[in-house]
Amino acid sequence: MTGRPLFVRARADADVRAAVDYYHKQAGPDVASRFVDRLQRTYRSISEAPDTGSPRWSHELSVPGLRAMRMRGFPWLVFYLAFDHRVEVLRLLDARSDIPAWMGGSRDA
Repeated sequence: MTGRPLFVRARADADVRAAVDYYHKQAGPDVASRFVDRLQRTYRSISEAPDTGSPRWSHELSVPGLRAMRMRGFPWLVFYLAFDHRVEVLRLLDARSDIPAWMGGSRDA
């Protein structure tokens, strides 16, 4: 199945690099590799069916259209906006963190 083009904004890319670095240092290269694989699968799922992400944070943060999809096997959420012909990933955040604080200013990223 072909999905919408997916663009990862700079802040999300920095989030990914930090998460991979964390897993590599704390749990080893195998876990870091599994994290990257799971993230790629999550991106593919978002691209193919962007409406399946949860709109919960859209309401809580007052960001119209914001959706989040949890990564299976890891406590991370991918935050994104879906448009007619593309998807933009805004942030990758630990689901256990203070999401409103971390999402501050994400629309300008």
